[in-house]
Amino acid sequence: MTTQPPKSPAARAPSPHVAATVERLRASEQPAIQRADALVELATDLQKQPRDPQELIDALYLYDEALALVAGQDGEGSEGGDAVARARILAGRGAALRRMPGSGVEELLAARDAFAEALPVLHEAGDAEEVAEVEMSYGLVLHALAPAGMAALKDAVQAYQRALRTFDAQHYPREFATLHNNLATAYLSLRLAPEKEGLREAMAVQSFRQALEVVTLEEDPSEYAMLQNNLGNALQAMRSSHPWENLLRAVEAYDAALEVRTEYDTPVEFANTLANKANALMNLPDDVDAPERGNPDRLRQAIALLHKAGDIFARCYLPDRAQIVKRLAAELDADLRGAATGGGAEVP
Repeated sequence: MTTQPPKSPAARAPSPHVAATVERLRASEQPAIQRADALVELATDLQKQPRDPQELIDALYLYDEALALVAGQDGEGSEGGDAVARARILAGRGAALRRMPGSGVEELLAARDAFAEALPVLHEAGDAEEVAEVEMSYGLVLHALAPAGMAALKDAVQAYQRALRTFDAQHYPREFATLHNNLATAYLSLRLAPEKEGLREAMAVQSFRQALEVVTLEEDPSEYAMLQNNLGNALQAMRSSHPWENLLRAVEAYDAALEVRTEYDTPVEFANTLANKANALMNLPDDVDAPERGNPDRLRQAIALLHKAGDIFARCYLPDRAQIVKRLAAELDADLRGAATGGGAEVP
């Protein structure tokens, strides 16, 4: 019994040259598995660095044709097809679906199903790097589907953790950093029992720190800045018996991100980090050893940062963000003025 290959969501016609290549291979006398391998090789090349969405559409078309060949639908394949070949085709197809610009629920669900079918076979017959790459992609798809309730976030975490068994810091630093960044963002979104909420925040901080062990300012400044900004956010969220220490470390992380993010090169990212830093400052006492004295100086710094961030958001046509930070700045300014006449600004 043969199985029909899954059809690509929102299927569109392939490019003429791709369709012509498929027709030539259909007419070839090569064994079906060799023709499928040729289609997969071409699909893989197209999706490595696609220049436009059509190349990913072409890759999906090629994967569908390869699946038909390994399933024996042209009369030459073995009954039931080659399980390992099919798994590798499905994994490639899932990766192409995940990379489609603006991937919607339909594409993500199809990618999830492709990875879920491929992984058990690849765990048995694939090499470690191949399996880890598919696990990472599977985790990303589950992560993307989780907010809509179509996947469990804990399953995404488990997929990332399985990928880390191979993608270690020494041999695969980029993959290691990406996985830890993804793990940290997943941890921050997990819903745990109230007594375990602090644990997820601590795990997020730890993952960001592990990523920063391999991502340096000199070698990858953009990734470094993103991780430092995210670390600062996680430190702010982290519940601890040492809140001032965490907030001070968050400010240090934001300052590290601002070594890279500038008003002129990355204005939106720069403004985001300014607003994040302002949020940390407004919750810090001027003197952490005497918090009862309040924080008027920190509030003034926060207000200035929020005004600057708001101006940048407005220039970048992000009026909603501009309004939010400007409103917060106005509220802090009113609090500061009120405290000046009423006897000291208290730490929020």
